[in-house]
Amino acid sequence: MSVLGMAAVLGGCGVTGDSGEVTLKLVAADYGDSAANSSKKYWDALVEEYEKTHDGVRIDVTVHSWNDVDREVKRMADAGDPPDLAQIGAYADYAAQDLLYGADELLSIPTQADFVSQLAQAGQVRGVQYGLPFAASTRVLFYNKTLFAEAGLSAPRTWDELAADAQALKEEGVPYPYALPLGPEEAQAETMQWLLSGGGGYTTAGGGYSLDSAENIATFRWLKDDLVGKGLTGPVAPGRLDRADAFAAFVNGDVGMLNGHPSLMKAAADKGVKFGMVPMPGTDGPSEVSMGVADWMAAFRKNGHAEQIGDFLDFVYDEKNVLAFSREYDLLPVTTSASQAMSAARQDADLKPFLDELPVSELYPVGQTSWAQVSADIKQRIGQAVAPNGSPAAVLGQLQATASAARSAE
Repeated sequence: MSVLGMAAVLGGCGVTGDSGEVTLKLVAADYGDSAANSSKKYWDALVEEYEKTHDGVRIDVTVHSWNDVDREVKRMADAGDPPDLAQIGAYADYAAQDLLYGADELLSIPTQADFVSQLAQAGQVRGVQYGLPFAASTRVLFYNKTLFAEAGLSAPRTWDELAADAQALKEEGVPYPYALPLGPEEAQAETMQWLLSGGGGYTTAGGGYSLDSAENIATFRWLKDDLVGKGLTGPVAPGRLDRADAFAAFVNGDVGMLNGHPSLMKAAADKGVKFGMVPMPGTDGPSEVSMGVADWMAAFRKNGHAEQIGDFLDFVYDEKNVLAFSREYDLLPVTTSASQAMSAARQDADLKPFLDELPVSELYPVGQTSWAQVSADIKQRIGQAVAPNGSPAAVLGQLQATASAARSAE
């Protein structure tokens, strides 16, 4: 994904010389996979419509790939010249440095109240919302209908059923009965999905890290003994299997089951893979909590322009604009009004399994500045927990020690 950059060209007062014109600089992420559907097209159309009815306000948008956008915004902020608006992957560091406007300083009450509650809460630091959710996604279990039919299987609802299905798929010669990507690309996502389905998670209700909780250790013992240890996760060790490679194997018809997000639907359909989607299995039935992911819009204080920024954001979060973006990139709306519209629309039926998961989703603890370090640590170490000589309790204990130290330093 990439960022759209709207950079404020003006000084701190918010008005340029004699013209009275305000220019807002926005840096944003690119959700497209080619020039044809680059996010630049979305923003160009949106800005053109906005500027038609807002004389004296210009929106200067720059779009970067997801490989570059967070780094570019950090570079600008470190140089003392942040954009007015940044649509990026994380906001907590900037909020901790008091560089951002709070939502209630910018948005109208109807706009602020319209955010999906889980997403609005995830955007808070010490009870103040600084991160404005911009795009959302949840995860569900994808399964290959053709491979399941050949093995006489139905979609699993529990861990035991998932393991039994994986064993049957292995006996049918399926290369990856269950693809378990715990490699460094996105291990924190697969890990969180499993922890939630086992009744645990990354944090306690009070916000402290709980990586080595009894529930989490039990989850990884089960993964190690009942899936990985029985050869049900494929030829690549989970600690070396990245999410992108697991998705590619699913699209090639080599995976029986894996956790996936909405973008996998199109990739699989384009290759003719017939797939089904169900909630993540849990210990006794479908998991009651799903993993949610959000990207964020943040507004920097440096150049002022609170009134103009707020007015533009009210426009950005209008129902039709949120729906247009979500539909273009197979993402979930971040507002209740757009979510309700999507749930009722026949054209969005394929996203319904993901929409259904959003109200029961839990997000990464992105409001903690320590999360970036903790996430990086999980990516590097968690695969060792299911390795042949690995110890789930020892690995999760090491992760917990690092996480506790990082949180104490916040």
